[in-house]
Amino acid sequence: VFMIFSGINFTLHFFAWRNQSTQPYWHDSELRAYLSIMGIVCLVTCIYLSITSDYTDLTKMFVDGIFQSISIATTTGFTTTQYQNWPSFRPMLLLFASFLGACAGSTGGGIKIVRVLLLFKQGIREVKRLIHPNALFIIKINDKPVQERVINAIWGFFAAYTAVFIFFQLVLMASGLDPITAFSAVAACLNNLGPGLGDVSAHYNNINDFAKWVLCFAMLMGRLEIFTLLVLFSPVFWRK
Repeated sequence: VFMIFSGINFTLHFFAWRNQSTQPYWHDSELRAYLSIMGIVCLVTCIYLSITSDYTDLTKMFVDGIFQSISIATTTGFTTTQYQNWPSFRPMLLLFASFLGACAGSTGGGIKIVRVLLLFKQGIREVKRLIHPNALFIIKINDKPVQERVINAIWGFFAAYTAVFIFFQLVLMASGLDPITAFSAVAACLNNLGPGLGDVSAHYNNINDFAKWVLCFAMLMGRLEIFTLLVLFSPVFWRK
């Protein structure tokens, strides 16, 4: 419960406390998407574990499934079991859930739900434009129109995130890490998740020192939302 609450925009907590009402929660599009994603990930995890796992205690299975799903998806990083040993696609699905992360303005990492929601709405709008080229479609969040500048900024962040992720993964693979370990390590550090898969499923002691330095930088970039550090490497920033 506290992991879910920590993944909610703290502005909503403030408004709910100030107004002594839960209405700010129910009218927020990002929160609805966030809770829907959490629910879907937990449901898929529990159903798949009930079919394929060797759990004998159903209560423990549901507790582990729900706890791990919420912990990884909100980038909290706590573990109650070795989820990396779960069958089939489950570990990778949880890892991909961490890319979405929690809400903006929360303690969670990842791309953030509101960005993913706007990217999804932008994709839908482009499909509609192909069907109706002369129509005007406005993207809205919480029934308020979103400026085109904001949409462009989110696309810029997504492009920078993708480029940085690919760069770090290639560097780690060049240092000797296998693809699964490199991918999950970058995902865990850039999303500020913690545990990964492969050689970094339990700890990072087994990887080489160069890879650790690279991942330290990845953690900084992830926590500072990438653009903050990229600005420092821009020549324009240092010009008088």
